[in-house]
Amino acid sequence: MSTTSSANSSADEPNKKPGTQTEESSHLLEAAENGAKYGSRQAVKIVKANSQDQENLLDDMVHTTTENKARTLPQYVAALAAAGGAFAAGTLLGWTSPAQTEIQKGTAYDFDVSEDQYSWVSSAMTLGAACVCIPIGFLINFIGRKWTMLLLVLPFTIGWAMLIWASNLGMMYASRFLLGIAGGAFCVTAPMYTGEIAQKNIRGTLGSFFQLMITIGILFVYAIGAGLNVFWMSVVCGILPLIFGVIFFFMPESPTYLVSKNRTEGAIKSIQWLRGTEYNYDAELEELNQTDREIKENKVNVFSALSRPVTLKALGISLGLMFFQQLCGINAVIFYSNQIFEDAQTGIEPTLSAILVGVMQVVATFVSTLVVDKLGRRILLLASGVVMALSTTAIGVYFYLQDQDASSVSDLGWLPVASLCIFIIMFSIGYGPVPWLMMGELFATDIKGFAGSIAGTSNWVLAFLVTKTFTNLNAWLGNGGTFWLFAAITVIGVVFVFFAVPETKGKSLNEIQAELAGNRHTAIVASAPLAEK
Repeated sequence: MSTTSSANSSADEPNKKPGTQTEESSHLLEAAENGAKYGSRQAVKIVKANSQDQENLLDDMVHTTTENKARTLPQYVAALAAAGGAFAAGTLLGWTSPAQTEIQKGTAYDFDVSEDQYSWVSSAMTLGAACVCIPIGFLINFIGRKWTMLLLVLPFTIGWAMLIWASNLGMMYASRFLLGIAGGAFCVTAPMYTGEIAQKNIRGTLGSFFQLMITIGILFVYAIGAGLNVFWMSVVCGILPLIFGVIFFFMPESPTYLVSKNRTEGAIKSIQWLRGTEYNYDAELEELNQTDREIKENKVNVFSALSRPVTLKALGISLGLMFFQQLCGINAVIFYSNQIFEDAQTGIEPTLSAILVGVMQVVATFVSTLVVDKLGRRILLLASGVVMALSTTAIGVYFYLQDQDASSVSDLGWLPVASLCIFIIMFSIGYGPVPWLMMGELFATDIKGFAGSIAGTSNWVLAFLVTKTFTNLNAWLGNGGTFWLFAAITVIGVVFVFFAVPETKGKSLNEIQAELAGNRHTAIVASAPLAEK
């Protein structure tokens, strides 16, 4: 400890016992470190409010203070449990591919389903998902993130039961629509829950679990569909939401939600469950309380909150990411995957080619979870966008030449296969997981549920439009022209990301809001470790 600091302190407060300065400074440093860890504005105020003597004292004691360590394993457990709903949603998305042949042959049900009717069976779930995204935003704030996801087990189970024992086409449409409601609601709730329970240094990794589990769910249903008929495949898929419900029941509620409902004791228990009982929660709890106080003091209705410049900017970024995610050509590439493998004469059966595509998605998405908090969101989006545009351009060239003269591409079968594999890998690394991850990061707490729901709704509406109009695009532009259109849109998406999308890696939710508002200096100061000089 410096002599100057001790002398000044003693002169100002002569009645203090020896060691008091050390104890108080230790608390001060601990609070400052916690605040820096979570981007706390309280931490910034500490730096501004204290005198130079106190700052010197902190400098002297930085090497003797123990770090307030938080456990990360419970956060991984909670995030994976929440992503169990995404796994169930993935089986819903992937079900139509292995089920199509058996259903259209008339061996799965006691009624016939034409190709056009089956396209409605496939897309009915996207309509259900689009319809639920905005209502679920209100339910999230009313009963909480945890109980909303547990409640979704009910429509999931009923939907699968209706699909398993469907007696007519209308019942099949209704079941897929109901399943879409459950799946779409998870796409809003799970990323929000994960974003609120995670420390900022691992939030990107945990947020990527959602897309990872969706791809695993798709691969899972592809795999079991290769060995089971439609009835038993659907039974297995129907059991998964029940397993999710049992596991997730034991997870904590979001501390952010609990603080917003003035349930301080519950918030403390939730933080301790997530960070460990030895973790000092004071700074994090104060950060949550301060944010909640500001929201309530400046409380406005939904439409007023949406009209705030920072919210409009966040909404524009989120909607843009959802737009380019759906119009980059992912559905077209997957739709043509079987034909591409057949044209290339790889000898791979259509069922196995679908599984191969699923494996590539899972592996690439897993890689994304490992690097998203190291490389950042922007670099993944930019890199994936550039490579995806090149891949769809190459696929477009192949189909254009094939339409002109099929014999001219007899030796080019490797081109669409390689392009397809590269496209799927890069999509799964960037444009697949990152838009959903950022949806849980960009919005302020008071509008997050509603604004995130708008973004989710736009995603599902776009998915429906692309799915239903894809055949018309092919008829109008040709196969090659359609893929070139997707490539051009992806290039525009790269420009959009470069100029409009901020980097959120390693920033607290409050710091992200400050940057969106144009207060870049505040965000930088709040995120800087206070102990470093």
